[in-house]
Amino acid sequence: MRAVVQRVREARVDVKGSVVGTIGPGLLIFLGVGQDDTQKDALYLADKIAFLRIFPDGAGAMNLSLMDTGGAALIVSQFTLWADCRKGRRPSFAHAARPEKARDLYEHFIGLLKKRGIHVETGQFQEMMDVSLLNDGPVTLLLDSAKAF
Repeated sequence: MRAVVQRVREARVDVKGSVVGTIGPGLLIFLGVGQDDTQKDALYLADKIAFLRIFPDGAGAMNLSLMDTGGAALIVSQFTLWADCRKGRRPSFAHAARPEKARDLYEHFIGLLKKRGIHVETGQFQEMMDVSLLNDGPVTLLLDSAKAF
């Protein structure tokens, strides 16, 4: 499972001109599910993201987590995180999970963050989405449950 995590002051997702998810301060999480991913991968990323110390403390040092700040999470499914662009000019998505499996693990990941008391908003699975954000920092991190990077 892969995630692009952005610390934001605000973020929102629109589908067909309607807002489907919006948050204030917190994290915008683009989540991609791979063919071999399991619930164990979702748990690893949920724990990592919930407790990742990337918010400033009183001295301005990145010492606080989403759990510490009470911030929200906006989670957007994004299979393109599994794009392989090493060969040719057209990305291959051969390593991305099929939609049925991806939806199950995406929803499982959402449930894991909610169980931790994090306010979660989402995009809409398998829809074209317009994502808007005000990046805070900017702070943008890449995470992979297989620890590939």
